[in-house]
Amino acid sequence: MRRFLRRRLSVFGLAVLVLIVALALFAPVFGDPGANDFAAVLQPPSAQHPLGTDDLGRDTLARIAHGARVSMQAGVLATLLAMAVGVPLGLIAGYYRGWADLVISRTTDLLLAFPFLILAVGLAAILGPSLRNVVIALGISALPSFIRVTRGEVLGLREQDYVAGAIADGARDVRILRRYILPNAISPLLVQATVTIPEAIIGESVLSFLGLGVQPPTPSWGTMLSAAQSFLSQAPLLAVFPGVAIALAALSFNLVGDGLRDTLDPKATR
Repeated sequence: MRRFLRRRLSVFGLAVLVLIVALALFAPVFGDPGANDFAAVLQPPSAQHPLGTDDLGRDTLARIAHGARVSMQAGVLATLLAMAVGVPLGLIAGYYRGWADLVISRTTDLLLAFPFLILAVGLAAILGPSLRNVVIALGISALPSFIRVTRGEVLGLREQDYVAGAIADGARDVRILRRYILPNAISPLLVQATVTIPEAIIGESVLSFLGLGVQPPTPSWGTMLSAAQSFLSQAPLLAVFPGVAIALAALSFNLVGDGLRDTLDPKATR
């Protein structure tokens, strides 16, 4: 913790991340995101509406807060899905090698042939627009990263003396993977997760912007950006606020990830 706190940018990222999570958790406090006030359409920030209103008189702050819920759910759940599938596959490929490694690695290479967002857009278009399908599409798109990171770590760990000792003692493969290899591969996987979550948040925003993600009237930062296109000259702040929210969320996770990477590096000075 002391090593992490010495990194000011990482601490700043953590503070921003905590604020965004709090915004998502306490979103109902900011009001109903679907409530219309037709007497206050496209209004600038005011005491009643701190971030102004949209073209239907809906409070922008309330929609930003509820949109944070959607983005956080998409980012975290997609990353958990990718880890739940990718980590076991990486363990199998790196530990057993042979035909299992060949099949898993070639499948991973096939997925890596498609850029993250392109693959996510294609999968979302096939599955249909919904938050659940967005999570599935983003989780599958993020699979190759976790498979490759896990496999790379296992290839190095399986050659360690303590693994050879466990094998000599007659430990089963499942016990070796669970007790000796996976715990020592956790650090890079946590860092990879902090990289994947902001990618998934941006991916959800892109899919919602294109109409392939969360559907109106459910608020999402991506759908807010899409709706703001028609009013850029009249109310440019409609696009600024969700855009800033996306940028801050992605930046905060990346800063925290950098701090974790440096902190968990065994070669780092204490």
